Order: sequence, then structure tokens, then C-alpha cells
Amino acid sequence: MQLELVRVGKKVGAETWLHPLDLAPRESAVTVLLGVTRAGKTSLMRLMAGLDAPTTGRVLVDGADVTGLPVRRRNVAMVYQQFINYPSMTVAANIASPLRLRGEADFMPRVREIARALHIDEFLDRLPSELSGGQQQRVALARALAKDAPLMLLDEPLVNLDYKLREELREELGALFDQGRSTVVYATTEPGEALLLGGYTAVLDQGELLQYGPTLDVFRRPASIRVARAFSDPPMNFLAARADRAAVSLRALAGVSLPAGRDVPEGDVTVGLRAVDLSLADQGGDCRIPGRVQLAEISGSSTYVHAETPAGNLVAQMPGVRHHGLGDAVTLHFSSRRAYVFGPDETLLRAPLAQEA
Repeated sequence: MQLELVRVGKKVGAETWLHPLDLAPRESAVTVLLGVTRAGKTSLMRLMAGLDAPTTGRVLVDGADVTGLPVRRRNVAMVYQQFINYPSMTVAANIASPLRLRGEADFMPRVREIARALHIDEFLDRLPSELSGGQQQRVALARALAKDAPLMLLDEPLVNLDYKLREELREELGALFDQGRSTVVYATTEPGEALLLGGYTAVLDQGELLQYGPTLDVFRRPASIRVARAFSDPPMNFLAARADRAAVSLRALAGVSLPAGRDVPEGDVTVGLRAVDLSLADQGGDCRIPGRVQLAEISGSSTYVHAETPAGNLVAQMPGVRHHGLGDAVTLHFSSRRAYVFGPDETLLRAPLAQEA
């Protein structure tokens, strides 16, 4: 199924929830809607589903205008953060309900397969009320997957699950999406989830569609500072700089410069560095920034070191668990080949080579 949004916008009273945008998610593939809370992801999905009508623009399905068609007349599967299950039906019956409606007879093998992938196969004989909130969310997700609708809309479906289970299910979901025929639209606030699932990624911010394309292309070549900030976790570090014919020099640090290149005109620019590209150990990088530790936080298998430097406050992502005292003097190392350069209008001028980014 080919879904196409043509200059679709949404206003509620005087407030603009979605600025007019064009978007055609790739057919039979996964498109991730990436953005912070209130970026417009849910509003956009509700327009896709037919739960809301756009203030401007049209919604097309396989070329036909379905803008005013209500959700009950569209073949759509939806899972939102506020999951809904049939309370009087077992988990197995919940998952099987769309298969029964289609008149399928031998549906239990498919029910067990999906339940196994979502780690709820041991609960098939239970009622939803006997499960935890995270388990109930997976039941709703399993029912949507079983429906195998032409359009599947998933609004942060894993947000209520613990970290370890989210990591496991992301991989399982990717495999399940590949097996189906659905055009999948998946909303998330997490750049890492977009990288694991996409396909394609549409970056949203304050109701605007900033960039859409293959996920790795958007990640490696963010069109603007806004996209780079949204598609980096933690957000990309930005440093004020000045470009001339010879080099791009950091304003606050004499002697720290990058090759200018043909794509960087003379004038004020911004250098962008992802946290993972900053290191507290010299790994052969050609640039160094002195600083002092403000905070060292451990998250999962990484340590995030926040440092105060002459170039501003920077964050470095270090592998493993590391201990740094507050106020400790550190040196941040990076390679100029890993740096992004943005122009005065915040658009991308230069990105690392694909194999380096």
C-alpha cells in the first residue's frame, strides 16, 4: 500500500500542531518518525489513520483521496502507548481476533509464533488483567502484527517496557516487519531505536518535517543543526568556528583547526561532533581540547563525561564503566575527519565520509 501525504497540516484553534508537509513512506518498508515529545509524531499518525482530519492538504492511499474517510473504513493496525486489549478474552484470543475476522481456520501456529517473538507465549491462556502493563502492551502489539494490515502505525510501542526487553524486542520487531507486507510507520524519541529499525527515517521538530530518507543517510548527513541535534543521543556537540581558505578554526581555542575543504566558504561556521567521537584517551586524533569534569554518568555499557572547556560544555561517550572525579582535568581528543561543519544558516556544509561517520 502506498500512503502519501500532500501538504498536510493541522491546527487546533490558534495553535499549529503540524506545519504543511509532504511525506510518502516507502511501501512495504519501515519508516521511523523521530523526534522529541510534542514534535508532531502522534498528530501525524492520527492523520494517517483517519482518527483526525487535516486542516490543510490531502491523504492519498494508492492514489485515491481518503482524507475524509474515517478510521473504521480503513484497513489500519494501530498500537499506541495507551494500549487497548479485549479484557474478557485470553491473550491467545486477543492475538487471534483479527485472524478470526478474516476467516482463517488454522491460526494458532501464527499466534504462537508472534507470541514467542514478543516473549508472551507463556501467557496465552491468561486474561490481560492478569499481566503487567508491559506484558499487556506486548499483547496489543502482537494483535497488530497478526492483523498484517497494509498500514501499521506504532506510536512508541516499547516505551512502557524495561531497557533490556526493549533492546531484545527491537531486533525481533525488525525481523517480524521484514516477514510482513505492511507499510510500517513507527514513532520514537530515541535515535538508537531509529538506527536499529529503519528502513527510512523522518525527523520531526515542533511540527515541522525536517528531513526524510534512508535512515543511515539521514544519520550520516543531517541536513541541518536541528536534524543533527535530534538524531544524536546525547545531542551533538556544537562549537563556534571561523572558516578561511586554509582551515576551519575553533573560535575559543587557538591552534585547534580542521581542513577547510572546497565546500566550506569563508566566514562563521559551526563545528559538530558526536559524543562518541570525543575521547579522553589519545587514539590518534589530531585535535585536543582541555577541560574539567562537570559530571560523569553511567548508562548501560557507556559512561558519559560532561566537561567544561574553553569551547563550551561538551559531552564525550566512553565505552565501559569509568570513574572521573568532579573537577578533574581532562583532555578531549578527536579526529578532524569526524567533524561536521554547518553554515551560518545552520545547514550542513560538510560531513565525514560515509565509512567514517
